[in-house]
Amino acid sequence: MSHSVHFPARGRAAVHCTLLVMVLGAACAGCGGDDDPLAARPYDAAGQISFDGPAGGGKKADPDEPLEVVAEGADGRITDVTAVDRAGRYLAGELSADGTRWHSTSPLAADASYTVRVSTEAPDGAPGREVLTFDTGRPATKQRLDVAFGPKAGTYGVGQPITAELSRPVRDPAQRAVVERALKVESTPAVEGAWHWVDDKELHYRPRDYWPAHATVRARSTLDGIKIGDRVWGGTAKPLKIATGDRVIAVTDAASHTMTVYRNGEEIKEIPVTTGKPGFETRNGVKVVLGKEAFVRMRSTTVGIAEGSSEAYDLPVHWATRVTWSGEYVHAAPWSVGSQGSANVSHGCTGMSTENAEWFFGTVREGDLVEVVNSYGDTMETFGNGFGDWNLDWDKWRTGSAVLGGGVDAPRPEDASRLRPTAT
Repeated sequence: MSHSVHFPARGRAAVHCTLLVMVLGAACAGCGGDDDPLAARPYDAAGQISFDGPAGGGKKADPDEPLEVVAEGADGRITDVTAVDRAGRYLAGELSADGTRWHSTSPLAADASYTVRVSTEAPDGAPGREVLTFDTGRPATKQRLDVAFGPKAGTYGVGQPITAELSRPVRDPAQRAVVERALKVESTPAVEGAWHWVDDKELHYRPRDYWPAHATVRARSTLDGIKIGDRVWGGTAKPLKIATGDRVIAVTDAASHTMTVYRNGEEIKEIPVTTGKPGFETRNGVKVVLGKEAFVRMRSTTVGIAEGSSEAYDLPVHWATRVTWSGEYVHAAPWSVGSQGSANVSHGCTGMSTENAEWFFGTVREGDLVEVVNSYGDTMETFGNGFGDWNLDWDKWRTGSAVLGGGVDAPRPEDASRLRPTAT
């Protein structure tokens, strides 16, 4: 049940802890001109506004309570309310169909300074205006939800998702929407994108298609001080800035035993390869380069093959480009050169000559794309074994958003803060 914190009305004492702005008594005489009232200069509506609540002395409004703007009497109505804090965060709200009441529908920020602009209309159509300001206090709770963006600052391939790791789980759909709306991702050039909840503590952001080549991507949070739940408030997040390089995509055709590498849409090299043999088929689908290791020792026991079995191996491997956390690489395989280009004989990795592996290692970077087609293997996992994000089509990706779930675009916060008439 919401309470009311009223702004002070000329010396009136503080009452409660919810923000209630009482607007519009009688319309002011002489506020319009002799002509069209809509063309008149807006009158000062201060005389029709009463404030009950913290009356100076450093007192602040409780951010745990909603903001309400109410028109008193029948001599006028509210036409618009906009509330924004110093950080530029708009407070979403709804206006009743009869224009008598506006209330916030998103949480107030804690320890913030708000400016509220109220537009009114007298019965004769004359417009009124009033600007109100108030500060909110700090929340009593100390539970904070911090955000860590990934990857680290740097230059990546066009397939690199933006990640957001939360310091505590968020399970409630409404609370997830509060968090998601506060996580901003912007790119130059601009592209359409969306967040997807991987689990209760992790989100991924990707565009509809891959990022543009040579783009700048920034991620930031406006969650600090925002109420998320009854006992949890938004905490800090370090902004992130990354760039993308060339659009590099390597397509491995397991049926033709070739890898074709493209840069910015042009083929730059075709490489004979071998992929996973029966029982160890390479995963189909789009994978994102996770890292590169000039040397790695590969042991079959790490992928569940028993030591001493006919499939066991323990090999020194050079020029290894990782595409899954479970151990799938593109790497040098000099022992299988005779099969490369003609047969699939590996345990799931994509093998090539040492010369070609060194070239590939030096050509790709983290975030570049490796796509496998025509393998009998399963499709790359979407999450949990690297970045399989691109294996979801756009509509399915959007269903993982707490804001866009179901494929319906949600209003921007600055739009939602404007009047939205609803029946009472």
